[in-house]
This record gives sequence, C-alpha cells and structure tokens, in this order.
Amino acid sequence: MGKHVLVIEDEPNIIEAISFILSRDGWRVDTHSNGHDAVDVVQAKSPDLLILDVMLPGKSGYDILTELREADQTRDLPVLMLTARGQLKDREMAEKIGANRFMTKPFSNAEVLEVVRQLVP
Repeated sequence: MGKHVLVIEDEPNIIEAISFILSRDGWRVDTHSNGHDAVDVVQAKSPDLLILDVMLPGKSGYDILTELREADQTRDLPVLMLTARGQLKDREMAEKIGANRFMTKPFSNAEVLEVVRQLVP
C-alpha cells in the first residue's frame, strides 16, 4: 500500500485533479469536503499528509490546522495548505499556525507532486 493523503477541499474539480495525479503516483487518496468535522476525519484516517483548503464550509482551514497542531496525534502531520487568495498575509498566517507548505490556486500538477514528495519522502 502506498502513502496515504487526505485532501480536505470543497471544490470538486480540485478534488478530482489532486486525487488523479496523486493516485497515479501511487498514493492512497481520501477526500473530505467540509470543515465541520474535518479534525475528527483527520484523526480517524491518520494520513501521512494532509492537503487542506483555507476556505471551507463550516470551519476555516486555519482553524482546523490550529486544532491539529494542538493535538499530540496530529502535531507533526505534514500539511500543504491551498488557497485561492495568495496575499502575503494569508501565507504568513498559514506559516504562523504551522503549515509546512502553502500553495495558491490555480497550481500545476507538477507543482503539487513535487511538494507532496518533499513533505513525505
């Protein structure tokens, strides 16, 4: 079984694109599309990597990441945050609360693959 990634994203086309490129690269991909219970899903699935959108229904990616960093089980989980808003303040906020990497949409498939391979060698 390959490495396991959980994608928490609410845009179906982005879920599909990321799932396709990572599955083709040998990853096992799980997806979730809302912020309400995202922390519970991360803890239940125990992925090797989390790809987390900033703007989700129910709870923001920033709030989810803050909770994950406070929990022993997920404190060191590699997290790639995605956002449609690429302002410097968004990047600084993501880094401050513990995102390992930050990527602005739209992104290239090659860029996503490169980053996930760096985060989980």
